[in-house]
This record gives sequence, structure tokens and C-alpha cells, in this order.
Amino acid sequence: MNRTAPSAAAMLEQLETYVRHESPTGDAARLDALGELLLARHRELGATVRRVSSPGGDHLVMEHPGSGAKVAAAPVLLLGHHDTVWPAGQLADGMPWRVDDGIAHGPGAYDMKGGLVVMETALELLHGREHPPVRVLVVADEEVGSPTATSLVRTCADGVVAALGFESPHPDGSLKSGRRGSTRLRIAVRGVEAHAALDPDAGVSAVDELVDQLILVRTIVSHAPGEVLCNVGTIGGGGRTNVVPASAWADVGLRFADAESERIVLDGLGSLGPIRSGATVTAEVLSRRPTWSASPSPLLTAVTAAAERVGQRIVGAPAAGGADTNTTGSLGVPTLDGFGPRGAGAHATHEQVVVESLPERAQLVAELIAAL
Repeated sequence: MNRTAPSAAAMLEQLETYVRHESPTGDAARLDALGELLLARHRELGATVRRVSSPGGDHLVMEHPGSGAKVAAAPVLLLGHHDTVWPAGQLADGMPWRVDDGIAHGPGAYDMKGGLVVMETALELLHGREHPPVRVLVVADEEVGSPTATSLVRTCADGVVAALGFESPHPDGSLKSGRRGSTRLRIAVRGVEAHAALDPDAGVSAVDELVDQLILVRTIVSHAPGEVLCNVGTIGGGGRTNVVPASAWADVGLRFADAESERIVLDGLGSLGPIRSGATVTAEVLSRRPTWSASPSPLLTAVTAAAERVGQRIVGAPAAGGADTNTTGSLGVPTLDGFGPRGAGAHATHEQVVVESLPERAQLVAELIAAL
């Protein structure tokens, strides 16, 4: 059955509103201002809403009741975020909102305010249809690994029948059926300061210790059974060339293709000890998204059937990037991501959304939720 698609013009207008409310990660005032618009929209759609306090901007939880015979069914969880990588002022300096030849441009349009519009419109399309309850979680710090939101994601995922993520799809519109694990880790070293010429033996170089620790990190990674991507992204320490440095640190980004490699590497890094007498070494996890391994999914089968009913074709494939669906997928909750609109340029100045894909995605999501 081919149901009527929603208005692309109305969805584009809503997207423009959200894009014009710039919302950088960590800017609590701007995030909460946009959050109020999102809460108001979900109230209009019949949800009970609440804020979950966070110093960098509140997280949002919206509970939409089910209807018909499914009113008491297990809920479906919809996952999104309203923070962006772009600083305030990006609209005025290099990325103005514009629509050219069916393509909408602007900071956060693709990642992931377009997904928020798809989510809301799908819920509107469900009015008058039988469907299970829908729980919506929109977090404020996804772009930095959800350090304050991950526990809330776990709580909201408890007892749900499925979790749908509204990040961008693969370039061809395919959904994301698995994600690499992603961990940011800081290795910090304390040494002993001393004069580098007059009393070098009294010192313990934190920089030298850090260099050797990073070589050890490479060794640990090389012993993992699966592919592990390891990037030392930031490094710092010391001060003057005539002083043995007392402190040094490095931030390491890790991506894991499988859960066993993730366990082995993180256990190894967590047990790092000093090589030099007098040095101390700590390894602190800054953020972590566990591996969500791709596997045959009845949920993807349900999506394929829903897509056929609305005249679409959908497939799924694993993805490299991390998101909050890593958490739900690793918990064993049936999970798919990429329900946002088609487009390009996440985290890039050419960020854009294909306008015609907005109503297509909303129609698909509504059909899927009604079938669950």
C-alpha cells in the first residue's frame, strides 16, 4: 500500500527553524533554547515531555502513547541529538542557510536536525493509526561521545522492542546495521622535574615515558584478533628544554570492528604501568561507545517490508562512525540507524540535505513503527 507522503515544504520550513537555532555542543543556553522548541513540538504531538539536567545542555525525553490494540505494547525508542559540531556564528560566516535545486544547506542540517524533523513528522503521520508507544530521546552531547547521556540512553532502552537512530544514512540511503566501537582515552604521565644540565639524573622525564607508553599502546593494539584503528590525535607536555618535564599526556582515539578486540585492547590499556622508576601512568576513558556488531536482523526485515509498502527499497550495511545506537545495539536491543534524510557533508562546510528525502524517510518510519 502506498500511503500519502507528508509535505516536503512543511518539513523544509521546520528544518530551517532548527538550523537557524545554532546549537554547538557545550553551549547550554543555545542547546536549551532549541530544546524548548523540540519539547513544544512533541507536546503538540501528544507526548509527555521532560528535561534531564546536564551542565552542557539538557537532554530531552518525550513519551508518546500507543494506540489501539498496541496501546500497552513495549515502546519503540527513537534516538537523536540536537548538538552540532559548529560554533555559534557559523550561519553568518561561511555556511548560510540556503536551498538550491532541491538541496538544503546549513550547519547541522544533515547532522542531525534533518533527522529530528523526520522523527517528528513520522510521529505526526501515526495519528489515527494503531501503533505501539514511542519513547524519544534527544541528547545534548552526542558529538563529543555522549559522556553525560550514555547512562540515560541505557535507561531509556530498557524494555523497548527496538531502537531507531536518526543519524544520516549511508550515501546511497542505506540504513546502518552495525557500528564500530569507539573509545577516546587519555594517557597521562607524571615524572619528576629537574634541571636538564645540572642535575639530570634527579629527574624523570614524563615526555620520554609517554613516548615509550605510546609504543606499548601500538604493541597492545597489534595483538587484537580483529581490526583496530588507533590514532594518537593530541599530545602535550613539558615546557622548557633545560627542564626535565614532569608531566605529559596524549589523547588516543580507538575504533573496534569486534567486541573481543575491544575487550583485549581496553583491558591492556587499563593495566598500563610505568617503565621508569619514579614515573606514574594513568589511562582515563574520556568517552566510550561499545561495539555494535552487525548480524542478521529481523528488524531490518521489518524495515524492508515497510519500505515496500510505501514504494521504497531499503537495505542495511555496517558503518564506521559511532553514535548512541552503539549503546543500544551492544545491549542486544534490535537496532538500526540512518533514518535521517539523504545528503552529504557531515562535519564539513558543504553539509547538505536532499529535500525530497525528508518526506520519504518520515513515511518509511511511520510505516515501520505501525508494524512493530
